Amino acid sequence: MSASKRTAWAVAAAVLLPLVVAVPAAHADEGKDAKDKQPKPPATMSVVGGSLLGKPGTQAQLLPGAPVLPKELSARSWIVADAESGDVLAAHNAHWRLAPASTLKMLFADTVLPKFEKTKNHLVTTQDLAGMGSGSSLVGIKEKQTYSVHDLWLGVFLRSGNDAVHVLSAMNGGIPQTVKDMNEHAAELQALDTHVVSPDGYDAPGQVSSAYDLTLIARNGMQKPDFREYAATSRAAFPGELKPGKKRETFEIQNTNRLLTGDFGVAPYQGIAGVKNGNTTHAGSTFTGVAERNGKVLLVTVMNPSSKEQHAVYKETARLLDWGFAAAGKVTPVGELVPPASARTDTGPGSGGGTAPAPGKEAPGASASATAAAGEEKSGGVGIALSVAGGVLVLLAGAVFLVNRRWPLAGSGSRRQRSREARALRESRTPQDPDVNP
Repeated sequence: MSASKRTAWAVAAAVLLPLVVAVPAAHADEGKDAKDKQPKPPATMSVVGGSLLGKPGTQAQLLPGAPVLPKELSARSWIVADAESGDVLAAHNAHWRLAPASTLKMLFADTVLPKFEKTKNHLVTTQDLAGMGSGSSLVGIKEKQTYSVHDLWLGVFLRSGNDAVHVLSAMNGGIPQTVKDMNEHAAELQALDTHVVSPDGYDAPGQVSSAYDLTLIARNGMQKPDFREYAATSRAAFPGELKPGKKRETFEIQNTNRLLTGDFGVAPYQGIAGVKNGNTTHAGSTFTGVAERNGKVLLVTVMNPSSKEQHAVYKETARLLDWGFAAAGKVTPVGELVPPASARTDTGPGSGGGTAPAPGKEAPGASASATAAAGEEKSGGVGIALSVAGGVLVLLAGAVFLVNRRWPLAGSGSRRQRSREARALRESRTPQDPDVNP
């Protein structure tokens, strides 16, 4: 090619190249544009639980035969963990500090629930309900009305009622005291990404948590029998206003956890047992769920999906649970859920505030059929219907739910030993044992 022709080609290329490059960008699909506009995770994050958990992006170590991770995942952060061993099977930006919305109520419950007997009654004052954020989710508590602690916790867990949170906080010494208690408890759990400003999870400057921390908190809370019971309750009767000369009426409240109760486009998830959902303008949708299948108990937390899919937070959680059950034993853990700071890591129980029953012994609320046969549980004259869609209640109590009866020792060797012990325990049971699923 002559020098004059090469010059002509160079000039033509210089003119046309920008046009060629610009075409794909002009016709980029909306999904890519939306993804590009999403905030980016920090380059480095906390390494509590393992160094891989501090890295941005998806962390997974698949062994031969392991299923691939679901493709339809849009959450900014998520985690899949074995509730019993504490192994993190896979994670995505696990320590990204994000607004938690009402999933923070798990920390509120784990902190405050042990402080009051469920039969204790409280007369609500105007001051108890002061300071709630505009548009707060409410269960319908009225001032100058009396509610049992049991009623108030139903309002927290089922309706995510900020009014119930504020009343319980008032009983605990007020909002500032409750915030202080929650921050101290988060530190004890080693949920170090978490900073509480408002106990109900309402958007507030500086209020953050992470998928890792919310999973830690849920794991600790689910060791409390009452926490398990409330988290797994789908519907309950709640006290209405008491009027002079009339019997106090009740109204039904339903759990807002759609994997528990179902909804248009969302089927109840088999084996689900809670724990908490949330949604605010700043946080988007958040959810932590626990489910059991064939003796395996998994915890999944999903934070702020960007997908336009209806009920995306529940559908992405279900996909991750499905993957986790299929992947059990076929992945190398990428980290672990650490025990509380003060836990005795040899034989001591966790600081969960409730002692798990011995193998073969039924924990309170462990059997849906027994509960139904005994009739409604009464507290303050209000019955609680313990049922989930399909008529099956999984409270994950007793020997089936081996979540941290003894906190795992540090190191993989001890975790393997605990896995062998758990497997031997399951294999030693007969089909007649009350804790064995058919």
